Amino acid sequence: MQYRHGHASKKGAQTTQCPSIYVNFMKLFDSHCHLDDPVFGADLAGVLQRARDNGVAGMLIAGVTLETSRRAIRLAETHPGIYASVGIHPHDASGCSEQKLDDLAGMAAGCPKVRAWGEIGLDFNRMYSPQAAQERWLVRQIEKAGDLQLPVIFHERDSGGRLIELVRPFGRTLKKAVVHCFSGSGSELADYLALGFYIGVTGIVTMDKRGAPLRALIPQIPETRLLIETDAPYLTPAPQRNRHRRNEPAFVRQVLLKLAEVRRSDPVQLARSIWQNTCRLYGIAASP
Repeated sequence: MQYRHGHASKKGAQTTQCPSIYVNFMKLFDSHCHLDDPVFGADLAGVLQRARDNGVAGMLIAGVTLETSRRAIRLAETHPGIYASVGIHPHDASGCSEQKLDDLAGMAAGCPKVRAWGEIGLDFNRMYSPQAAQERWLVRQIEKAGDLQLPVIFHERDSGGRLIELVRPFGRTLKKAVVHCFSGSGSELADYLALGFYIGVTGIVTMDKRGAPLRALIPQIPETRLLIETDAPYLTPAPQRNRHRRNEPAFVRQVLLKLAEVRRSDPVQLARSIWQNTCRLYGIAASP
């Protein structure tokens, strides 16, 4: 099955399994997933139960089109611990319009479980939409998010610093933001941190070759700026990716453990910090 908004993955190295004792002490927040995807339609209840069994107490479903944003909101409204965001992905920028942005804004204003705008940004790798359209609607969506005082979820791939150029003028008005699925350079990381952004880390960090550059940068990210995410159903982490093609929120635990290993941190303490970071970004009470 081809996932259009996903990122292609290859088999990577095994990683350390979580000692079962940690499950009772770690409360995890999958800060970015796509549980509205049809691949979860047949067994969503099981997916949510496995997430809870693995300590995942919070999930945010990121909208990428008008329709996926609607589906994300419906799921958030019917399940505790699930939140939603609305937005138009750069892949779909050519079909964006002011009417669609008005519709998204109305949906966000009408649902208290909508906690962010996104994912939005630039993707010059696949170029499903022309650069001009991507840039135009990125700027307009940042403005919409500002009107609603919502944090922004950014998608960036191969923009060569153009995302930073377009975002920097909003530095004083952009409420909060996260760079979703960060896999950029050291200089890009420094720019994002200087802008006050959070950094979202996916299962890429667990992958042997593909994750090596990211692991080298992980110690440079302040603990107060780290988020973990699955981007499910994409980017299944190791070792689950050797057995499961579809990613799911339960696997975010493996991302946390790899981060703790790389940073030489206590997993329970790191999980606590990342939970607080995620709640702070999305304006959610940190305690249930």
